[in-house]
Formats: sequence, C-alpha cells, structure tokens
Amino acid sequence: MTKRNRLSAACVVALGALFTTNVCTADSHDESKMALNLNLTNVTVSGLSSGGYMATQFHIAHSDWVKGAGVLAAGPYFCAKGDITTALAQCVNKVEGDTSATELAQTAKKYEEQGKIASLDNLKNAKVWLFHGTQDNRVIGDVSDKLHEQYLTWTDTQNVKYINDKPIAHVFPTQNNGVNCMKSESPFIGNCDYDAAGDMLNHLIDGLKTPDDALSGTVHSLDQQAIAGDSAKTLASEGFVYVPASCAEGDECRVHISFHGCNQYAETVGDAYVTQTGINEWADDNAIVVLYPQTKKSLFMPLNPQGCWDWWGYASPDYANREGSQVKAVTSMVHYLASDSAALSHKKAN
Repeated sequence: MTKRNRLSAACVVALGALFTTNVCTADSHDESKMALNLNLTNVTVSGLSSGGYMATQFHIAHSDWVKGAGVLAAGPYFCAKGDITTALAQCVNKVEGDTSATELAQTAKKYEEQGKIASLDNLKNAKVWLFHGTQDNRVIGDVSDKLHEQYLTWTDTQNVKYINDKPIAHVFPTQNNGVNCMKSESPFIGNCDYDAAGDMLNHLIDGLKTPDDALSGTVHSLDQQAIAGDSAKTLASEGFVYVPASCAEGDECRVHISFHGCNQYAETVGDAYVTQTGINEWADDNAIVVLYPQTKKSLFMPLNPQGCWDWWGYASPDYANREGSQVKAVTSMVHYLASDSAALSHKKAN
C-alpha cells in the first residue's frame, strides 16, 4: 500500500512565465526536506469526464510546455461556450443543434490572438490519446467524436489515437481495480481487464518501461489554498502528488497531471482516483511525478454540486484559457513542485 505524507508550505506565488518563482517556507513540524528535480518542458495531462474537459483546456492553454493529453469520456474544447444550459444540451448525454468542432475551435483561435493561450502551432507535434467506451451513456460517443475531430484539425494524424470500440461504461478502465466495468458508478474506476493508463502513457511518452508489481513511491498531500491563493477558491484545501522514490532522491523526473471527474474528488471517493487508475504504477518505474489536483462541491454560488472541474464557466469567464482561475491554480502547483524551495515532509498527514 502506498504511504500518504504531507507536502506543505506557506507560499507566495508569482504567476507569469513558466518557471515562476515561489517563495515558500516549510511548516515547523516538517521533519526533513527534499527538492524535486522536475523537467517542465514535456508535461503531460489526462482526465476523465469533467477532468477530461479540463485536461484539454490545460493542454490548449499551455501547449508550449504541455506536450501530450489523454482524455477519457469528454467532448471538444469550449463545447459549453461558457453556459451550463449549453453544456447539458450539447456536451454530455445529448447533442442538440449543429455546433461543429471547427466552429468551437474558432474560440481557441481568438484566445491565441489575445495571448490567452499558447500558439496553436504547438499542437501540431503534440501526442493525443482519446477514449470513449461503447457502454458510456453519460457522455455519448457523438460528443467524444467531436473532440477527436477537433484535435485532428490541430495535430498530425499519426499523433492522435482514439480508442472507441471497447464495451466499457463511464469509468476509468483498469486491469483489475474498481467496480463492474459495465456500470457507471462510484468511484468511476472500472475493473475492465484493460490498462487504460498504460495504453495512454505509452502513447504520450516514448520508451516507457513496463512496471513491476511494487510501488517505491509515496502519495503526499499539498495545501492547494496556500500554494495557489485566490485562484484556488473553488478547489479543495488538499490536493495530492505521487512521488516515485527515484524522484524523491533527486533524479530528474517528468510531470503528469491527472484530473478526476465529477463526483470523483477525494471527499467523495477517498484516495480511489489517486491510487487505483494504474497511473502511479507506470509513473513509479518511469520517473514521473503525478499531480492529482482536487475540486470540491459547492451548493451555493458558484454552484458545483458534483465537484466537477470548470468546463462551463462557474469559476471564471476565462475558464478555458490560462487566465482561468483553475488553470492558474494548477499551474501554480506545478511550479511549486518544481521550485527549489519546495519541501516534502516525512510527517504523516492527519
């Protein structure tokens, strides 16, 4: 079983360039520190459902340093057009009207011209892995097809892999973890005899080693509010990061960011998404630090009763670009982990 320790700091975060300077001091109860040596030039992202929408948004926003995206059960960039009614009518379990992926991509072009996302030319050589299960009725195939169509307008065809022929429901498929693969139920991780994490990561990253059965690393918690400040208002107080032993010992490591889906945040499913998707197993033997940022539910404004990532504008009108609050918050977390002053505490979390 993976240990869970606390990664904590009081940070002043200056947003801006990729290698942002974070001024952090470790909490007084920390027993020891270790700096992570992270390569932030080839970050990859992934996510399920609302997390899939967020993975695409984060990829488009930062395609100058986010070089690959794995998206499960989600639709095209800017599908909701900043409106929850549109989101429900066109982007989940039905597609009303005739909005093309090309039309939606025009928003990305506008953001590019405004300097709110990185150059879309970066996407030409990006690696993209897409998944939709044939038994998924929560996000229907027509919606995921539009995301596939959209990426093909930006990315070389040979770099895009779309898996859409497996009888799997609305879950993150694994080799042997989770619930019945044919049921879309909590924690939305499916025992499907299919290693989606491995298939995805091997497409996004060249030369991976097949993992062994043992995990060397540790799951740490981190204070999202302290790290990201006002940008993290709609996020949970605690996020998580998996750190392989080799990375903790100072080896240079890659970064992968994985976004959970609706009703899949830690308060609802515990550590299931952080520990059961299979991503950590591949990360452990391939020098990859995995960041698992966390949302929270809200029954008041901004309304988010299922703890979804913001893909329709509840947290910020710029939700789909790098000025959006959640995109900024997660960016701050990545910068913090890579900063010289970041500390890993060996004190076990309460």
